Amino acid sequence: MGCSCGVWPQPKITIHFFSKLCEYNTIMAYEGEKYPASFTLADYLICESRERGELLTPLKLQKLMYYADAWHLALYDEEITAEQFQAWVHGPVALSQYHRFKDYKWRAIDEEIECPTLSDEMTQHLDEVIDVFGSETAVSLEIMTHKERPWLEARGDIPEDEPCNNYISKEVTKEFYRSVGD
Repeated sequence: MGCSCGVWPQPKITIHFFSKLCEYNTIMAYEGEKYPASFTLADYLICESRERGELLTPLKLQKLMYYADAWHLALYDEEITAEQFQAWVHGPVALSQYHRFKDYKWRAIDEEIECPTLSDEMTQHLDEVIDVFGSETAVSLEIMTHKERPWLEARGDIPEDEPCNNYISKEVTKEFYRSVGD
């Protein structure tokens, strides 16, 4: 029972909090089952970046995930994750990883992450993505995505600074990066 001074939460608030916490845990468990490759991709990028001396922010992680998947599609005709990226204000976002790391906001992700074991081919691909894009700032990567056809087409006429949940087409992504790579 809560006190009348307002210092302790009222039972209704406590029940609401735990209800939301359970809902969040259910979403995360579902997203983990639905998109295990997104979790593995994020974990590897975080671990490898740490090995190179950088702690990733959620914003930079999202952009590295996007470029890893986009270039894998373009080069090998195969996605890394079945999860589609949404064309948010700050660039492409994998919703499962947004929810996973959103509490970090603009801070570096510093939680303990177990580095996944990947095939040699996948490790080589992801290492190359980090070699090429890892030296860029999160904001630089955001600006890059804002100039590229997949993000622009997904947003359509929606202004850059307006919220958008439209999905970025994997087909458009593959075609665009393939044309850039030629």
